[in-house]
Amino acid sequence: MSQQNQGNLENLHRIQAGEKTVYLLGTAHVSQQSVDDVQQAVEQIRPDTICVELCSSRYQTLVHPDVWKNTDIYQVIKENKALFLLAQLGLSAFYRKMGQKLGVKPGAEMLEGVRQAERTGAELVLADRDVNITLKRVWGSLSMWGKFKLLMQLLAGMAFPGDIKKEDIEKLKNKDQLQVVMDEFSRSFPQIQKSLIDERDQYLAHKIAESPGKNILVIVGAGHIPGITRYLDQDIDIAPLTEMPGKAVWPTILKWGIPLVIIGLLVFGFVTQGAQHSVQSIYIWILVNGLCSALAVSLALAHPYTIIAAFVAAPLTSLNPTMAAGWIAGLVQAWVKKPLVSDLEHLPKAFTSVKAFWMNPVCRILLVVVLANQGSVLGTFVAGTWIFTRVF
Repeated sequence: MSQQNQGNLENLHRIQAGEKTVYLLGTAHVSQQSVDDVQQAVEQIRPDTICVELCSSRYQTLVHPDVWKNTDIYQVIKENKALFLLAQLGLSAFYRKMGQKLGVKPGAEMLEGVRQAERTGAELVLADRDVNITLKRVWGSLSMWGKFKLLMQLLAGMAFPGDIKKEDIEKLKNKDQLQVVMDEFSRSFPQIQKSLIDERDQYLAHKIAESPGKNILVIVGAGHIPGITRYLDQDIDIAPLTEMPGKAVWPTILKWGIPLVIIGLLVFGFVTQGAQHSVQSIYIWILVNGLCSALAVSLALAHPYTIIAAFVAAPLTSLNPTMAAGWIAGLVQAWVKKPLVSDLEHLPKAFTSVKAFWMNPVCRILLVVVLANQGSVLGTFVAGTWIFTRVF
């Protein structure tokens, strides 16, 4: 396999892989120059096949930007995906904000590749791994604290500085679009690099290698080019790369173990120190757990009914591993402040500013779910510690 730069496109690299000639075009994901590069590369190469760094999900999102209006908020809550959805929205907001400043739609160079395939009759290949699998594998590799830090970094996209210049965007050609957002974070958590970049390099290389045609143009973020080049001539089994991460054992142990410990402490306190002592411990459990969860959802400006629901639910759900305070509080918030279709349509725009985010009813529901759960976790720790010290 040989490699060389091609023509007057400095980001176009030609690789001879057996009978196939693969042209790797490195792009920035929010760049008019990258769109122009795609057009020039197609005219210069006349490819049989055009591979784009898109999966079916991201392709549908780019082609149908109003897909958010079909979001089933009740299903999101029931499936415990509120935090995951917030992370996805924060990531999307980062690139949308840059695109608005430069007048270029995020992913415009990928859409240009799609249009060029339709125009020239070239075979179109969506070569990237499904974004939901990628994010879930990244998510599954993180601790609870790591997930919280990641979410905060993604939400920071709402406050991205206003002096973005075109030349600054061109510098992003050296990094993957997801990696840009999480680059600093990934240095502290190397496991993100594996799921976010290395695995996708292998997946992309496999899809490119099995693509039809002899002249293949590949449109990818330039940060993927070294990895694709390394893996292109290797026999890669992508089955392990598409598996959903298995659930860790310790969360299950804690989920069932903590309620058993609390109940054990209440029983032990009753046996050793009498009924009044246990009743006081129960009051501590209810008040501390309920107040922590209620105060947490208050930060999201939740409806009073939601705050009451969080207070009532937290002490009970903390002892029932099959339920979560966030589910109940979120469903109550969705019931008393049912989102309109327009709220769902405006969901991506809600991440353009802190005010817009806080005022969107859908974002508020998602925040209620997350904060109610986090408040309940804090309440469980505080109340459990207090009860333990009273018993011993």
